[in-house]
Amino acid sequence: MSTSARFDRGHTDDLISFLTASPSPYHAVANAAERLEKAGFRQLRETDAWDGSAGGRFVLRGGAIIAWFVPEGAEPHTPFRVVGAHTDSPNLRVKPLPDTGSYGWRQIAVEIYGGTLLNTWLDRDLGLAGRITLRDGSHRLVNVDRALLRVPQLAVHLDRSVNTDGLKLDRQRHMQPIWGLGDPQEGDLIRFVAQEAGVDAADITGWDLMPHAIEAPSYLGRDRELLAGPRMDNLLSVHAGTAALAAVATSAAAEPLPYIPVLAAFDHEENGSQSDTGADGPLLGTVLERSVLARGGTYEDRARAFAGTVCLSSDTGHAVHPNYSDRHDPTHHPRANGGPILKVNVNMRYATDGSGRAVFAAACEKAGVPWQSFVSNNSMPCGTTIGPITAARHGIQTVDIGVAILSMHSARELCGADDPYLLANALVAFLEG
Repeated sequence: MSTSARFDRGHTDDLISFLTASPSPYHAVANAAERLEKAGFRQLRETDAWDGSAGGRFVLRGGAIIAWFVPEGAEPHTPFRVVGAHTDSPNLRVKPLPDTGSYGWRQIAVEIYGGTLLNTWLDRDLGLAGRITLRDGSHRLVNVDRALLRVPQLAVHLDRSVNTDGLKLDRQRHMQPIWGLGDPQEGDLIRFVAQEAGVDAADITGWDLMPHAIEAPSYLGRDRELLAGPRMDNLLSVHAGTAALAAVATSAAAEPLPYIPVLAAFDHEENGSQSDTGADGPLLGTVLERSVLARGGTYEDRARAFAGTVCLSSDTGHAVHPNYSDRHDPTHHPRANGGPILKVNVNMRYATDGSGRAVFAAACEKAGVPWQSFVSNNSMPCGTTIGPITAARHGIQTVDIGVAILSMHSARELCGADDPYLLANALVAFLEG
C-alpha cells in the first residue's frame, strides 16, 4: 500500500481546527474520540467485559485516550505498533480556592503547570477551559473561548531595568490573572462557570480548569510556510496519530495488517507522567494485555506480543534557532519543513537506539518522507519524553521522534506548515508495518 502523499496541506488546515477545539487535555481526547468514531471505532468502558472481535476500539480516562484496531484474523500473540503522545501542555491551572484579588481588582488564583515560559502569558487575552465534576460523578466540558482573563505586565516606567537586566517573574506574586473590578467574592468563578455550562453551581463539586490563549492558530510568513499556534507540544502529535490510526483502520479491509495499530495519548507528561492517566501509570499495559486476553490469549501470548511490539514516542523537539544557534549541537540542525526528527540521547533521556533508528527510517522511506536527526548540545541538559518511561515500564522497543518547533513551552509555538502532514504520513507507514 502506498502511503506517500496520503496527507497534504489539508492535514495542517485540520490541525488548526483541532488545536482551536482542544484548549484542554479533556477537550483533546474528546475530539480525538469523535474523529475515531467517524472512522468506525467504538468506545469501551474499562468496567465492562471486552470481546476480541475485529474492529476499532478506544478507552477514555480523564485526559488520556488509548485506541487500537484489531484486524481480521489477528492472533492473540499479534504484536502491536504504538504511536505514543501526550495531551497536556505547560500552562496555568486554577487553584481549589480561585477567588482572590486586591486594590479593587478581582483575580483568579492559579498554579503553574509544567515548565511554561511565564512571560508568554503576559498581556495576552485568555479564555478558560477544562472540565467540571458534578455531584453525581459525571463530567462536563467547559470552554469559555473569549477574552475573560489577562495577566498584566508591569509598565516599563515602574521597571526601568526590564530591557537591560531581563524580566524577573515571581511565580506566586506576578502570575495571577485579573478578570474584573471590585472585591473578590467566594464562589464567583464557579458560579460563572456553572452558568456557562448550564448547570447549578451547587452541583459542581470538583473542577480541572485552565486559562488558554484565545488567539487562533494561523499560517505565518510571506509564503505561509510556517504555522503559529498554541499547544503544538504535543497536540500536533496527538492529531497526527489520530489521523494516521483512522486512515490505517479505514484501509485495512483492502490489505491485511501484520500488526495491531495503537494510539496512546497520555496526560501529565509535562510534570513527570506519574498519574493514572500518565505514561508512568499502568493504563497502556493494562489495555494491551486485556486486548490479548479478549482474543483468547494467555500470559505466553501476552509476552510474545509485547516482545514484537514497537512504540514511536512522538513529541515535539527543537528546531535550530537562528538567534541562538550556539545552544544547539554544532552538527545537528533540524529545520522547519525538513520532515520529522529522530531524537537521540545515549543517556536514555530519549529511548532511541540503532535498531529503533532503522524502524523509523524504514517508515519514512516507505512514506516518501524526509527525516532529520536531533541530539542536544553536550554542554546543556537534555529534555525527555514518554519514550524512556514506556520502554522501561512495558519492556517494549521505543523510538523517540517528533516535529521540530521553535518557542517550545510558549503559550504560542511555531513549526513548519508542512511538517505536521509529513509526520502523519510517516506514522501511517509505521502503523501499517
